[in-house]
Amino acid sequence: MQDIPQEFKALVVDKVDGQVTSEIKTLSTDQLPDEDVLIEVAYSSLNYKDGLALGGKRPICRTFPMVAGIDLAGTVLESRSPNFKAGDQVLVNGYGLAETFWGGYSQLQRVKSEFIQKVPAAFTLQQTMAIGTAGYTAMLCVLALEDAGVTPAQGEILVTGAGGGVGSVAIALLAKLGYRVVASTGRPSLEGFFKDLGAESIIDRKELESAEGPMQRERWAGVVDVVGSTTLANAIAQTKYLGAVAICGLAAGIDLPATVMPFILRSVKLIGCDSVQAPMPIRERAWQRLAQDLNTDMLAKVTQVEPMSNVKQLASDILAGKTQGRVVIDVNA
Repeated sequence: MQDIPQEFKALVVDKVDGQVTSEIKTLSTDQLPDEDVLIEVAYSSLNYKDGLALGGKRPICRTFPMVAGIDLAGTVLESRSPNFKAGDQVLVNGYGLAETFWGGYSQLQRVKSEFIQKVPAAFTLQQTMAIGTAGYTAMLCVLALEDAGVTPAQGEILVTGAGGGVGSVAIALLAKLGYRVVASTGRPSLEGFFKDLGAESIIDRKELESAEGPMQRERWAGVVDVVGSTTLANAIAQTKYLGAVAICGLAAGIDLPATVMPFILRSVKLIGCDSVQAPMPIRERAWQRLAQDLNTDMLAKVTQVEPMSNVKQLASDILAGKTQGRVVIDVNA
């Protein structure tokens, strides 16, 4: 049996005098929560929600102190669950990690067995975190469009927030499945990046911020939206008859200044895609499809690996829209 380390490093978020702070600390193993599976973490990832948590922009962390990181991938060291044994390679997305349960920016973590999945054989631990919550959420959105009957023959698919983790993986998935993808972005300099992912064209996000009217010219057979607010309202107003809009983010705000007209007069479907509490069968379906449909060579091109010591700066960057693609966090670097 492998020796269990007595100390480890973790990025701990705390609240001091009403201000949210974060720093890498050395913790002892007996400080870990009393959950039934002990994981030696290899990698986590950077997501928009991690930026919010570390920046204190929204009350992501429900209790303090909290170990940050909504994802993790690693190897089981100990298990009191019959479903996992020492040596299993596993991953966790969401389920309240970094909110109510200690998260993945940690070299060791104890996690409830019902939150854990085995890593698909198609992926390495690093690749699962290159996908991470963002890529898994992108797959949930693609599945939502498919389940709503949206096919490549029906026309263009709009992806908003295209330069982020969800957007970039969504573009790659949709393009491989034969859809014609249009990427909405505030960074036209990334046009080459989007076309390498498989996007047919790009539009300036200002077009979706400034459009007006509850029923606009029909353009999109489907939409993957991470932005919300006016952008989402205009995307809905431009969606074709029987089209579908899959939403999973609120980067621009939680409001939706829209009307019911597109839903009634065009039978548009608005589908919410939650990655945090999705039941395990939905998660397993998404990861099976990722293993089948995601081009790992393309994934590698849009992924950077960073040490845990850089997470605080990276969290600021993702909130400012300065990151592109996926960022893997090596917790042992």
